[in-house]
Amino acid sequence: ITIRKFSEKPITITDMLKNKTISLSAASLIWTAVQYELSILITGGTASGKTSLAGVVCNFFPPNQRIISVEDTRELNLAKHLQWIPMVTREPNVEGKGEISMLDLIVNSLRMRPDRIIVGEIRKKREAEVLFEAMHTGHSVYATLHANDTEETITRLTNPPIDISKTLLPAISMILIMYRNRRTGIRRVYQVSEILRDGRANVIMQYDIANDKLLNANQSLRLLPELEIQTGLSQQEINQDLRDKAEILKWLVAKDINDVNGIGKVVANYYTNKEGLMKFIRK
Repeated sequence: ITIRKFSEKPITITDMLKNKTISLSAASLIWTAVQYELSILITGGTASGKTSLAGVVCNFFPPNQRIISVEDTRELNLAKHLQWIPMVTREPNVEGKGEISMLDLIVNSLRMRPDRIIVGEIRKKREAEVLFEAMHTGHSVYATLHANDTEETITRLTNPPIDISKTLLPAISMILIMYRNRRTGIRRVYQVSEILRDGRANVIMQYDIANDKLLNANQSLRLLPELEIQTGLSQQEINQDLRDKAEILKWLVAKDINDVNGIGKVVANYYTNKEGLMKFIRK
């Protein structure tokens, strides 16, 4: 028997900002990517905090969308007001019957017309193919994978056992890498990257171990330019929106709002009445 124990209160974006796991600028960029329905892959080593970061990404979902999660073990915990359908795999019985696999659930989730699909972990080629098909048909997909950096993520995706064609990779807009220092036990967002149209990766932010900071590495070549085209916003307007989001996140930390439902209410207010929320925060 294996017993896994989880915290009653899930780790939230407020906790991660307080612990310096993520920077304000990275959190704002992730929020923007989630707002405009870009697909995100979260990778890292064993026990680096991938699922915790996936839960944090889910903090930014709008309240009027259908969300479906597919997991081996129930780990995610989303805000109560979200339209969330959690699905869990099932092992076969002693006769070898009754199994419900990850692939079964992913295929079934597509029939439920979801706006967002969250997958516990990509392990096999068929699962990955269905997920990439979902991305290409307009679904926003959020999944985790075992890999230590961006290049290793691409190598894992394009080689057996997953073995996805490199031409499919641009369906992923953003890759987030989690890092765990085994000596000190600290966890940090190690890289924030984007996938270019030719399947190559561009690291936008890189963690500096010596200074314990997530720093800007390269200019965005796809993510921000595509946001300009898709939203009709200018670069200045997108940058202002990122600053507004950083201001909201700072306020959440200052007011110590660190439960899933409390953060969910603030995020929902942002989507429904941004001007009113910003006025309230600036008071």
